[in-house]
Amino acid sequence: MEPAFGIRASGILLHPTCLPSEYGIGDLGPQSYRFVDLLAETGQSYWQLLPLNPTSPEYGNSPYTSSSGFALNPLLISPDMLAAEGLLGVGVLNGIRVPESERIEYRSVQPAKYDVLKRAYIEFSRRRKDYSDEYECFCARNAPWLEDYSVFAAIKEETGLPWYLWPEGLRRRDPRELASIRRRLGSVEFIKFVQFIAYRQWSHLKDYCKDKGIRIFGDLPFYVSHDSVDVWANPGLFKLDSRGMAVYVSGVPPDYFSDTGQLWGHPVYDWERLKETGFEWWMRRVEHNLEMFDLLRIDHFRGLLAYWEIPASEKTAINGRWIKVPSEEFFSELRRQFPTLPFVAEDLGVITDDVKKAIRDLGIPGMKILIFAFDGKPDNQYLPENHEVNSVSYTGTHDTNTVRGWFNEEATHEVKENLFRYLGKRIREDEVSIEMIKLAMGSRSRLCIVPVQDVLNLGSEARLNIPSSPINNYLWKMRGHLLMKESFAEFSRISQETGRSKLG
Repeated sequence: MEPAFGIRASGILLHPTCLPSEYGIGDLGPQSYRFVDLLAETGQSYWQLLPLNPTSPEYGNSPYTSSSGFALNPLLISPDMLAAEGLLGVGVLNGIRVPESERIEYRSVQPAKYDVLKRAYIEFSRRRKDYSDEYECFCARNAPWLEDYSVFAAIKEETGLPWYLWPEGLRRRDPRELASIRRRLGSVEFIKFVQFIAYRQWSHLKDYCKDKGIRIFGDLPFYVSHDSVDVWANPGLFKLDSRGMAVYVSGVPPDYFSDTGQLWGHPVYDWERLKETGFEWWMRRVEHNLEMFDLLRIDHFRGLLAYWEIPASEKTAINGRWIKVPSEEFFSELRRQFPTLPFVAEDLGVITDDVKKAIRDLGIPGMKILIFAFDGKPDNQYLPENHEVNSVSYTGTHDTNTVRGWFNEEATHEVKENLFRYLGKRIREDEVSIEMIKLAMGSRSRLCIVPVQDVLNLGSEARLNIPSSPINNYLWKMRGHLLMKESFAEFSRISQETGRSKLG
């Protein structure tokens, strides 16, 4: 197949929650538009972000462990945009502004944001006729997931419990009990309103990206949370016992990130049952994401060939086993429904020959991470000269340290010496980010994506996630002075010199 990217291009990885904000967390408001302007002004073609699904403090605010594979995160809703269309008063905005910081304080952000949304809902209800056609159209078009999600979220709000601890009638989705609770819980309509607003703001931002020539590079998590509407509504697609508890859970064996592997804890799929359905749930999920994004990274791609299954009673991921997936049938259906295959395979970690072959056969790009390149072996696949044309080169990812943090805290003396020999010079801590960006941009990979932390030459204080740690992740946020064209000038120059810039 032809490479997924017709011309050399580049972009930046930045999750919206990391944008500067007066409200404690980045959102889909003015600063997102400013970032899109910066991408265009600096000649970039792509904005890569993490999943936009709802997050929760009990799961470390991870966008990869969500209560829904279809809903948007209410925390991404911009108060400024609500005020601009008259759903909030200026006085409300003044009351929720917080001092600028580099950390998201979810304990205060979440209740403040929901209070704002409830105020906006009151105004929306008063002016319902102004939105009637648009709102009804949204609800009808998204009914296959929105009806279940709104009821699920309302019951969770009332009970404070995961679905597998609900009363049996609700746990097993008794139609009479669900109908009763829909009538009784007024929050069902509020939750639909929140999704309407979130998707409305996302749609406007997406249109703006298109006008500016910026393609949006999304991320599809491989698994969904046990305590999610997806599992509650489709229990037969997962390996659960009669009480709805996971029999086996997800993870990966020991690797670069952890000596004991990574115990993710999601319930694993019953792939034979999925196969019987024609992989219908997976295909709906992919279709939904491709309506939102121009390009889609499939997280943990190797799980589509075989996945690491860990007994639910285990405390680490060591004692798991590989289970094969009906991958030939899955990929055949994927090709049939999405013939252009606008995907990127997350192919990091333990990658076997069958996974490599599947990626080649599909003709989709894999990922090349530069901080993994300097073990001294000339055949290291992450060295720039070994990158395939049909691949995406990165300095690092949201799961790694920043380049500067890696250089200071993780790179061994030997790795640093290998890097110096490769560069033909010795460099300082404050030079390593830009040098690694030059290498990634100069590689043969058609697309190069650089995390914004490396563009800004930030250290480990700006690291977003430590995969083996369940706490203190996804908290970093930019300060406003960094979102300036001057901060991206060197990055823009390098993209021009390496033939990736739209500026020529």
